[in-house]
Amino acid sequence: MYINLPDKMYYKIGEVAKAFKVKTSLIRYWEKEFSSLRPKKNKNGSRVFTKKDIEVVHEIYHLIKEKGFTHEGAKQKLKEKNKDSSTELNPKAAVINRLEKIKHELEQIKNHL
Repeated sequence: MYINLPDKMYYKIGEVAKAFKVKTSLIRYWEKEFSSLRPKKNKNGSRVFTKKDIEVVHEIYHLIKEKGFTHEGAKQKLKEKNKDSSTELNPKAAVINRLEKIKHELEQIKNHL
């Protein structure tokens, strides 16, 4: 899905909803349901979305509206993705994780022999 938003630092909830062709209430609902979506609020209390927030909304939209995931399924998928991205930040953990996968694959091959 192509998102038609101007290039700026912050977006209002109405702009985000219009870009995704959904109601603002759905964006607010997703904010309550998905811990990875936490837009900041300005001094007036209005939500302001950053580009990172827009990416999270896009992921949620893709999983629920395009792929047909349930809310629970989308939450699980985002948790898995966040877990994988956290290992990317820690190179040692990423290497250990990869080695464990290789070990598991080798054990499976050994068992088939």
